[in-house]
Amino acid sequence: MRADVHHVVDGTYLVHGSNTNWVILTEGDAVTLVDTGYPGDREQLLASLAEVGSAPEAVAAVLITHAHNDHLGSAEYLRATYGTPVYLHEAEVPHARREFLHQVSIGTVLKNGWRPGVLPWAVHALRSGGTAQIPVTAPQAFPGAGALDLPGRPVPVHTPGHTDGHCAYHLPGTGVLISGDALVSGHPTSRVAGPQLLPDMFHHERSRAVASLDVLAGLEGELLLPGHGPVHRGPVGDAAHRARERAL
Repeated sequence: MRADVHHVVDGTYLVHGSNTNWVILTEGDAVTLVDTGYPGDREQLLASLAEVGSAPEAVAAVLITHAHNDHLGSAEYLRATYGTPVYLHEAEVPHARREFLHQVSIGTVLKNGWRPGVLPWAVHALRSGGTAQIPVTAPQAFPGAGALDLPGRPVPVHTPGHTDGHCAYHLPGTGVLISGDALVSGHPTSRVAGPQLLPDMFHHERSRAVASLDVLAGLEGELLLPGHGPVHRGPVGDAAHRARERAL
């Protein structure tokens, strides 16, 4: 299956999987992979690496924004098969091991089934492994503060609310913010386009998710690469403010 790969700036690619995005950061022969899509997106994930001239063996690390199945999908596969380290915020490490689960329940989805787009999204999520048990056996917390010594030199930015340990990744050198689910530009269950929070049912603590938009608003950048929706071009701060206004 061909991957939907978009080259957004030198060395940075946004890939649209099946309802979820991931990001590839390249530097020479090495790659940083941010998120991995659903378990069912593995063929697309591997194809996207090939399309940018790389391979799973060249992935220096997998960075996870948060440990929901539509972002964690192939992280354990890469770790177990190629020895790829999987890094998350320290608060998200036990989530990746599935010591607990901060994810919308099937019951909550059914209660919201009357909302436009929810049932088609839910069917797709189930078929793609959205409820599968795929813990990462040995996830790791970031080795230190500040920029990571990986291709792209991403800087983790703790943005709790969607989950306790949700992290965005800021690339100051290229003006890119990889926002995960802390700030998106669309979703199959949303009826609006552009910068926004995901619908309320997806957040572990919505009030903290709203507050984290203020953290993102303070970052410099002109390219927003969200976990869902297309690339958004324009000041990251403006995008975060717009999402906050919509959320209130």
